[in-house]
Amino acid sequence: MQIHLSDIIESEGKVVQITPELELDKISFQLGEYQLIDKTPVSLTIANTGNKVLELTGNGSVTVGIPCDRCLEQVLVEIPYSIERKLDMKQSDEDRVEDLDENDYLTGTDLDVDRLVYLEVLMNWPLKVLCREDCKGICSQCGKNLNDGPCGCAEEPKDPRMAAISDIFSKFKEV
Repeated sequence: MQIHLSDIIESEGKVVQITPELELDKISFQLGEYQLIDKTPVSLTIANTGNKVLELTGNGSVTVGIPCDRCLEQVLVEIPYSIERKLDMKQSDEDRVEDLDENDYLTGTDLDVDRLVYLEVLMNWPLKVLCREDCKGICSQCGKNLNDGPCGCAEEPKDPRMAAISDIFSKFKEV
């Protein structure tokens, strides 16, 4: 959703509170493409603090279906985000690039709320997702989800360099 900021920029001290609906339906980046299962509207406050500087504050959350890092089952992960940005509207797009403040959610006086939320969600993306703490993962031989029970494949040593030592331990178990 695009918000035109020209009225707010011209009125020093003006504060606007809006709750736009997100049009964003997926998050795509290097790790893949993830569908948004649920999304709350963004609670956004835009305040003109004077001298054509706008302060953006807001919050919301999205729920994303992310595969478990061990068993690949889909896990619904709620990703809350909060927005705290200052926008100097006196700067041109070229000045922002020069200052290494490339806001691709701001074009001229138009604010792209979906792009702003997208960037906030990426910054809050979880490093590791597990369906449960004791997830057993999948069998490296047949691919069966080990949370559903054993697969029946013969267990092999985790590290082939340790095969000789595992033979010694298996002989002790027989005695």
